[in-house]
Amino acid sequence: MASFKKWNKLNLSYYEDIRKLYEFFVQANSDVLEVGSELAYLLNAVKPKVGLGIDSNAEAVEVARQKFPELEFWIEEPGSFQCDKKFDYILLANTVSYIGNIQKTFLNLQKVCKDSTQIILTFHNPAWEIILNLATLLKQRREIYNLNWLSYEDIHNLLDLAGFEVIVHGKRMLLPRRLPIFFSLFNKILAPLPIINNLCLTEYIIAKPQPDPVKGQKNIQCLTCSVVIPARNEAGNIERCVTEMPQLGKHTEIIFIEGHSCDNTWEEIQRVQAKYGDQWDIKICQQQGKGKGDAVRQGFNMATGDILIILDSDLTVRPEDLVHFFQAVASGHCEFANGCRLIYPINSQAMPWLNRMANRFFAWLLSYLLNTKIKDSLCGTKVLSKENYHRIAANRSYFGEFDPFGDFDLLFGAAKLGLKIKDIPVRYVPRTYGSSNIQHFKEGLILFKMCVYAAQKIKFI
Repeated sequence: MASFKKWNKLNLSYYEDIRKLYEFFVQANSDVLEVGSELAYLLNAVKPKVGLGIDSNAEAVEVARQKFPELEFWIEEPGSFQCDKKFDYILLANTVSYIGNIQKTFLNLQKVCKDSTQIILTFHNPAWEIILNLATLLKQRREIYNLNWLSYEDIHNLLDLAGFEVIVHGKRMLLPRRLPIFFSLFNKILAPLPIINNLCLTEYIIAKPQPDPVKGQKNIQCLTCSVVIPARNEAGNIERCVTEMPQLGKHTEIIFIEGHSCDNTWEEIQRVQAKYGDQWDIKICQQQGKGKGDAVRQGFNMATGDILIILDSDLTVRPEDLVHFFQAVASGHCEFANGCRLIYPINSQAMPWLNRMANRFFAWLLSYLLNTKIKDSLCGTKVLSKENYHRIAANRSYFGEFDPFGDFDLLFGAAKLGLKIKDIPVRYVPRTYGSSNIQHFKEGLILFKMCVYAAQKIKFI
């Protein structure tokens, strides 16, 4: 075990960066399995509720048991171990580099997966093979024989063959040794930049079990739904929000949150509830705070449905399109459904040219920050499960109360949890009542400031 400690100490900066990566994605107090746990520093660092480490090295397992008695460790081969428990996270920190049969291991891991289990694995960028072999020759790196030098495409294919789908793929760390000045410059500033990022040493993947189509269809029929409708100065649209609403799942709940309107929006909400209360489950409330983000959170806290939907009361997104959002999340095809207005033709009255260009810019910026392709960042229609919303809310302290609109708060929270984010096309139409509450230039500056803030919390860390 002296050799393990020697190499960990010599390459401490590299192992600390791996630890930071896993700490970012793994939610504390979860059930975690680490495959190839060695001395279990990583497993301990993610603060599991239940932690199991497996490793074929009996000496390493014994040291880990003594060092972390609150965790459990087994002497097992990853391709053949058996366990009755299912885990929230499965960690493979560079383990795929020396597993003898990767496909067999991935197939075996399916047995300990829930529908929501995330496999988080890291591996070396194959472009570094010559450099790392030279480091081994110079006694600057632990010698491991018969390494697998796998590309992202190789691992993606092996995961797919074993019934997993890749949710997130990224790269980090340009300089694995801590050199004064250069270490922060290379790893915190240069490494996250486009193009340069392709040269990084560490690649990481988050994967999940592919959704079961039979179970997905059952969920579409059996799950319930809450549609939260923030409304400010939208009196002329309130009744249509109800009359055009489709039935979603087993039960649909409509929640109006009125936000300090200057017109008779609140009175209209009360009238609509009384008129349609025998046909629909309608809940109403006046907003206590300010801003759409606050209204959405208030509505989500009132919601009882399994699936939570945000519908803007201006009805520029048609309620009938909510069916596609509900089905995508309920079936498991995505975990965070993001409305996309840029697929179908858009009337210039609904979205002027300048607004469209700003939207494309923020969509590019968000896609870069989240490592997930998003075509439309500013559509108000967003959908996720109540369970995942509570997970985002529990993690909100990481970003803080930085978003008055609510959209970025949910997107960044979903990205940190490694949720599967998908664009859902909507038909975007001009409003037929009232005028927009958006102050485009002022709010554009706020959005840009939020992106800069989030970049420090997600990319440049």
